[in-house]
Amino acid sequence: MLPRLWKKIAAEIAIWRVGFLPGMVMLCVVMIARLAGSMQSLEWLVFDSFLRLRWAEPQDERILIVGIQEDDIRRVGYPIPDGEMALLLNTLQTYNPRVIGLDIVRDIPVKPGHFQLVNIFKNSKNLIGIDKVLPDTIDPPPDLPHEQVGFVDQIPDADGKLRRSLLGTATPQGYEFALSVKLAEIYLADQGIKLERDRHTIKFGNTQLPRVFRNSGGYVRTDTGGLQVLLNFRSGSERFRMISLSDIKAGKFQPEWIRDRIVIIGMTAPSTKDFTTTSAIPSAQFAPPGQVYGVEIHAHAVSQIISAVLNSRPLLNTWGEQWEYIWIIAWGFLGIANARLTKSPLINLLAINITNLLLIIVSYLFIIWGWWIPITPAIIVYNLNSLGLIALYQYEQALRAGINARQAVIERTFETIHNGPLQTLAKVLKLVRDRELATDELLPEIHRELEKLNHDIRGIHEFLQREPINQDNSLYLGQGLVINLQDPIHEILYQVYSYTLERDLPCFRNLKVKIRTFDPIDDRYLSIEQKRGLCRFLEEALCNVGKHAIGVTRLQVTCSSLKGWYTLSIVDDGLPIDSYKEGRGTQQLKNLAREFKGQFRRVSVAPRGTLCELSCPIAKFWLH
Repeated sequence: MLPRLWKKIAAEIAIWRVGFLPGMVMLCVVMIARLAGSMQSLEWLVFDSFLRLRWAEPQDERILIVGIQEDDIRRVGYPIPDGEMALLLNTLQTYNPRVIGLDIVRDIPVKPGHFQLVNIFKNSKNLIGIDKVLPDTIDPPPDLPHEQVGFVDQIPDADGKLRRSLLGTATPQGYEFALSVKLAEIYLADQGIKLERDRHTIKFGNTQLPRVFRNSGGYVRTDTGGLQVLLNFRSGSERFRMISLSDIKAGKFQPEWIRDRIVIIGMTAPSTKDFTTTSAIPSAQFAPPGQVYGVEIHAHAVSQIISAVLNSRPLLNTWGEQWEYIWIIAWGFLGIANARLTKSPLINLLAINITNLLLIIVSYLFIIWGWWIPITPAIIVYNLNSLGLIALYQYEQALRAGINARQAVIERTFETIHNGPLQTLAKVLKLVRDRELATDELLPEIHRELEKLNHDIRGIHEFLQREPINQDNSLYLGQGLVINLQDPIHEILYQVYSYTLERDLPCFRNLKVKIRTFDPIDDRYLSIEQKRGLCRFLEEALCNVGKHAIGVTRLQVTCSSLKGWYTLSIVDDGLPIDSYKEGRGTQQLKNLAREFKGQFRRVSVAPRGTLCELSCPIAKFWLH
């Protein structure tokens, strides 16, 4: 049992080895391509698509955007005069917002009304202005304290689209925070949640903002200077409430939209070109396709912070590099396994499509839960291995099938020769060795046997030429006798029995009693090759009786089924040969028993004789 198991394991390993090396080459190519950054654009595309396809979230009513639109510019001019800005800020402050972010550059005066704006800057502790710190700097409003200024720098990716938010960076004036961090800090401080920062992290209470590193997610050797996080944009078409400067002046708003809220003031006029490119959310109203106003980007940045702290909304994380490559390697091996285990190209394609769909769904769910995992290299390596190796395995299987078919032809031809011409040849050789026979008696006998040998060999040649061996449903027994293996098994075995006992074998001459029992059985699931094997077993066992059972007078052949076993037994009363050497015929019988997962035995029986028996469990036998 154990040697057979090891043999099967070794054969399976040999088959897997066919696809393993090419599969590993494919895997290495994909990993090298990813390390070189060749897949970065594809991974960004999938990332943006997943964010855009999320179901709509409710509007974040904690944030109000006051957009200065084209109508406002036509009415008050551009840049917006300081007096108009002071009036807007003063009006908003009367409704007690928790914090106001002014996303409009005010590094130099814009008269008239500069004095009024300076007074508001000096007296508004909840007002945050902006500057720009890299690479080209823009100064903050000179009348705002340093702690009331946040930078608005953004770092687009190589394709020009924004996916990251810069939250903090070192500058010549010290460490500075982004506008979004400043707004979130003041808003959350009112609820007792403080900002904590060390060299590498930013925390609000127990919520740590996950940093982007050089090779996080789909990035490869990305500039991650400062402290950056992935932007988990708010989904939906109405992400934030937005009103115009004219609405504020005309009173077209509800006081609760402002009271205790985060108010961000910015430009929403297309002519000012304060746009940011992104594919992760729909374009802003009146903005060009793929463009979102800068003020809304800041709203997304602050919204993701306060939503994570107060509502446990997921922030976007990435796996460590080692886990990402373990994930890719696993999909590479899965592709190798899929190519090996699917038996046909159609099943392989079906498995590939189903697996790809599952991988996309799983990756999409991971984005929903706040994890960006590498789907692009996983899909590529899985499909390359699945599609490429199936052709290799199919070729290997065809090659093995050809070898097995050739081996089957050799085995069947030898069996036919062994049970016919070789038996005749053995008899001729025995006659030649028998020096006691007179020459005039020996030559006719040899001549007769050689004629028979010539006839059998020619008959085998004609039989093998008749039709392809893989379409052959017949069995050649000799002397031109061919039986149809599609007949019921008990009829076939009877024909073999009758033919073999008519052969001129020395021990058959003394037979007095012949008992035969061939029970009809249901052989619907018995293959042609299995029927052929049973016939060869019976023929070989009977030939052994005819050649070796000295003094045999009684022969009993039984084919029956009992208690889940099918048994084919041959019993004679001849003199057993204790020193019987195992030859080709005996090996053939044992191989047949092993093929049927049954048992073969040849034992002496009392008071004299030999039992040759093949027993097979019916369930395994029929479904082999």
